[in-house]
Amino acid sequence: MNDKTSVTPRDFSDLSDRPGYLIRRLHQIHVAMFLEECAEFNLTPVQFAVLTVLSKNGILDQVSIARKIGADRNTVADVLRRLERRKLLERPPSTTDKRTKLAKITSEGSSFVEAVQPKMIEAQKRLTAPISREEYDTLSMIMQKLLQGTNESSRAPLSYDSE
Repeated sequence: MNDKTSVTPRDFSDLSDRPGYLIRRLHQIHVAMFLEECAEFNLTPVQFAVLTVLSKNGILDQVSIARKIGADRNTVADVLRRLERRKLLERPPSTTDKRTKLAKITSEGSSFVEAVQPKMIEAQKRLTAPISREEYDTLSMIMQKLLQGTNESSRAPLSYDSE
């Protein structure tokens, strides 16, 4: 649905009425909660996103990982180097393209994801605690709609093909 007339016109003069500002603030709060809950793991949300994608998809190239998490390739390259140093993933060469290095989660990385998962869930619960389940379902639906409707405006569009 792309009916732009359904939104009441606003002047966005107040910070509290700017969706971008609210999203940024919520992102800051979420990152703080994630880092607090996952402090013992020395891990960022983006690093955990990469590990999650690899744990669900097996071996992927850097570009595919970037598209699955909606991050730029340079950020993903840096994250992959850091996670490889920690032995949470390995970087086998591609058998079809000598220029491409792939990424594959290690058994240590899989165990790490399992250990972090409950703490990540706790961060999500803390973030959503002020709202009811029904409100969360509505919020999630609206955020998905906004993401899908504006995805191509991103410098790092998310791939919705298979997550």
